[in-house]
Amino acid sequence: MNRRDWMKSAAAAGAAAALPLDSFAALPQQGSGGRAKVETEIKRLNLRHTWTTTMASDTFRDVIMVRYTRDGVTGYGEGAPIIRYKENAVNAQKAINSILDLLESADPWEFDKLMIEFNRRVPGEHAAKAAIDIALMDWIGKKVNVPIYRYLGLDPKDTPVTTFTIGMDTPEVVKQKTLEAAPYPVLKVKVGPNVPDESMIDTIRSVTDKPLRVDANEGWTNKEDVVRKIEWLEKKNVEFMEQPLPAAVPLEDIRWIRERVSMPLIADEACTEAKMIPTLLQVYDGVNVKLDKAGGIMESYRWIKMARAYGKKVMLGCMISSSCTCTAAAHLSPLVDYADLDGPLLISNDPFRGVQYDKAKLILADKPGLGITLA
Repeated sequence: MNRRDWMKSAAAAGAAAALPLDSFAALPQQGSGGRAKVETEIKRLNLRHTWTTTMASDTFRDVIMVRYTRDGVTGYGEGAPIIRYKENAVNAQKAINSILDLLESADPWEFDKLMIEFNRRVPGEHAAKAAIDIALMDWIGKKVNVPIYRYLGLDPKDTPVTTFTIGMDTPEVVKQKTLEAAPYPVLKVKVGPNVPDESMIDTIRSVTDKPLRVDANEGWTNKEDVVRKIEWLEKKNVEFMEQPLPAAVPLEDIRWIRERVSMPLIADEACTEAKMIPTLLQVYDGVNVKLDKAGGIMESYRWIKMARAYGKKVMLGCMISSSCTCTAAAHLSPLVDYADLDGPLLISNDPFRGVQYDKAKLILADKPGLGITLA
């Protein structure tokens, strides 16, 4: 054997050793399987307690569920329409149906291209986009036989604990909710004009001294009052304040507050697009990322990376959602500082089994895709 033949032989042997033949079965096969089948369903999630924030008071929420099937594999997705942005489940379903041919004919391995086209054709409807994105990523993970967290290069041991949310209610009900949340070491508390803020906090403090995270949901309107309220909250073991003023207020008002209080301020309703993050983080200390607001796993991943690039805090939140969306979000949670992924804990008819809670720490299964199963 001459030197040239030996080099060819050695190269071939090295390639074979690096990549066993059976691994080719896991590699994406573009165009395989023909068309996909996309099915949608509006699912009503029933709340364990009446859910009251500054925006609404509900006993249930409707979400859009998606099943994406191709090559004998089904990916599941869910989107919880956000009332604040004038979205609802019926319109989310219409949005998906309006591009059904695209969704069923597009190559799912080119999911980024597919979602760009979805955005081009359909403005808004972020919950619909979240449902499709989650279903596609579940499908991708199942096809390559890895959990989404591993697909993204994340360590499931790095997941944080989640808060448990206490919505506004009468003192008696607030006490009951707080006691029911005994397994959860950190609570998130909704405040606003519907119930006196001091009453909410004092009622909770009458039964627990756990750290609190407070969310006004744009419910306060006067910056001087915000400073006064935050100064009072700083004495009540509150870790941070979420969206104290309406999203539309000038950022200078937030800066004015920022200069007068030490408590971190987190933007939620003020941030609806990734391009807003650099400007908002000039005055806020962090951003609340929600899959239903961003439009799915991959866009939320981009939001998180942008906030991190500015050295800011990241909170991963949820709407009233099942274990489908909250498990999808939990796959991103090793990247964030704070998690508020208690959606499945707030409903009584979760259609899936997914992320688990070990003394509030998020536990992800070592299963392909989302790792969820039907309940």
